[in-house]
Amino acid sequence: MAGTLKNVTDADFDAEVLSSDKPVLVDFWAAWCGPCRQIAPSLEAIAAEYGDQIEIVKLNIDENPATAAKYGVMSIPTLNVYQGGEVAKTIVGAKPKAAILRDLSDFVEIKTP
Repeated sequence: MAGTLKNVTDADFDAEVLSSDKPVLVDFWAAWCGPCRQIAPSLEAIAAEYGDQIEIVKLNIDENPATAAKYGVMSIPTLNVYQGGEVAKTIVGAKPKAAILRDLSDFVEIKTP
């Protein structure tokens, strides 16, 4: 189910992310970024498994530089978790799905196999 994550923009960031009732993980990425493409399937899988607890969206920093600049995103991939309109957690760099899930354990109840 590739490509199922919603894209947000500078224009709708406040409405889609900051005003959300549940935590939102924003994947700051760019088309030329290899590690960004590397973690995309993991984010898709997490969204499919935990979408009831956390929303995952993507923001292309080349097309939406204002939001990336506002939150000081200097390297990508950067994953920011927003809760209540604030950055609650920042994860920088490509990590395997299990590591990303560990980082998100404050926001989602991890399902054990």
